[in-house]
Amino acid sequence: MTFFNPSVPPIRRKVTNVDLKKFPGAWRVHFKIGDTIVYSSFYTKLDQACILWGLISSGIFATAQFFPISWQLQAILWSVLTAIGTVATIDLTRSWFKEKRLRWVLYSWIILMLFGLILTDLSIFLGWGEVLLVLCHLWLGLVGVGYFCTGWGMRSRTFMMTGVIHLLSIFILPYVGFWQYLTTGIIMGGTILLLAELQWDSLGACQGN
Repeated sequence: MTFFNPSVPPIRRKVTNVDLKKFPGAWRVHFKIGDTIVYSSFYTKLDQACILWGLISSGIFATAQFFPISWQLQAILWSVLTAIGTVATIDLTRSWFKEKRLRWVLYSWIILMLFGLILTDLSIFLGWGEVLLVLCHLWLGLVGVGYFCTGWGMRSRTFMMTGVIHLLSIFILPYVGFWQYLTTGIIMGGTILLLAELQWDSLGACQGN
């Protein structure tokens, strides 16, 4: 028995005829114009957590890139938003992680996010210039480690590859100059929103199983 299931593609389009009764709390999105289906998909609670963090991470780094808001005010706002996002994520995913005996994966993400948040806030309020210069590197690294933990626990090639993308993106930052925050937001937010849209391998099956 292999660690990953080679018969299951690491990522693919979601099937549209899934029985949502198997996924309590899932959203069904179905848009039609006349008889033409414009868009049809579903979002499990895991997908919803991905969407939540995609919006949070994109918003944080886009604000840092484009809006002249003081770092201290941003630190307060984003600390509150991250805390709310963390609580919401626990509520959305804990039953699934408990069922799959993967609560350690959820705890790993909580520890990584809290560590990054505390270090970021301290660097802003205490003027740790060395840390402020590498905030994008820090968050890409922490998120990359989180994806590796998820990939290992869920035996998912998708999350392993996503972790690799985040860690390799650190080496791109010196070449984007002024646009480091925007680049980081696109990578972090874009990849997790993409994960919500697609079906990925998990424990030899697909998300939500």
